[in-house]
Amino acid sequence: MTEKDTIAVGRRVLETEAEALTRLARELDGSFAAAVEMLFGARGRIVCTGIGKSGHVARKIAATLASTGSAAIFVHPSEASHGDLGMIGQDDVILALSKTGETRELADVIAYAARFHIPLIGMTTSAESALGLAADIVLRLPDAPEAADAVNAPTTSTTLQIALGDALAVALLERRGFRPQDFKVFHPGGKLGALLRTAADLMHGREELPLVAPETPMREALLVMSEKRWGIVGVVDPKGVLLGAITDGDLRRHIEGLLDHTAGEVMTPGPKKVAPPGMLAGEALALMSDPPPAVTVLFVVDAGKPVGILHVHDLLRAGVM
Repeated sequence: MTEKDTIAVGRRVLETEAEALTRLARELDGSFAAAVEMLFGARGRIVCTGIGKSGHVARKIAATLASTGSAAIFVHPSEASHGDLGMIGQDDVILALSKTGETRELADVIAYAARFHIPLIGMTTSAESALGLAADIVLRLPDAPEAADAVNAPTTSTTLQIALGDALAVALLERRGFRPQDFKVFHPGGKLGALLRTAADLMHGREELPLVAPETPMREALLVMSEKRWGIVGVVDPKGVLLGAITDGDLRRHIEGLLDHTAGEVMTPGPKKVAPPGMLAGEALALMSDPPPAVTVLFVVDAGKPVGILHVHDLLRAGVM
């Protein structure tokens, strides 16, 4: 098999699955909206279940739902038949995955749902299957060919399940009004958790702020800048509102006769700042470089008044970059 042949196989697989996804999107109907409303209204948990490859996808969907604010768990149907049915409560909603809808291992879960009137959503290619007929809502998948059609290995079908699960999760989080700040609660670690931390989480507090009044002689302003070691000094009015900032660039521009000026005369008015303190760390990082000129330090401001200071090194240490 040549390199060209191998690449052709890869393209064929991707094109086959892409065509199936396009068909799935085109055929999405009111049952999808009904499923989202049923999941949204669940007083208990969303119980995802399936066997084999569908089970792996169901586990992934449960994890995605849980990470976006929905109480969700995966229950293995075989384990359910041996005691784990007790994990499913009457306030729960069951999301069962099966390509054919005739998966024998799901029988006990389906019967349990019927017995205790637990809402059941079936994700399957056949509305006339055992799962489809038992389900309160059927999320029908296109009966598209598998990418490895000769051996019928689950490929396209599991891609469709994953994509539809993602669609449910995203529609549900938007239905709930889930925000990036909420997402942070479920992702405190790693790169994503760092990006979702706020400026208030990382900033240095008021005691470290280099601040002077507009009438402060530059000789004194330089002492404050040197003492605080941020390479910047903020200029505030009598009420503590940030008017401007003095950086190394301002010092160079006023190098001749610098000490004859006041802080208000040397400052650059309206400096870049983080406002409010709840701004995400990722947004603060972007603000440092865009719009230009790029800066390495930002005052964190609340109601116009500096409450903290944030350095690019703070973002680096937190793993934001």
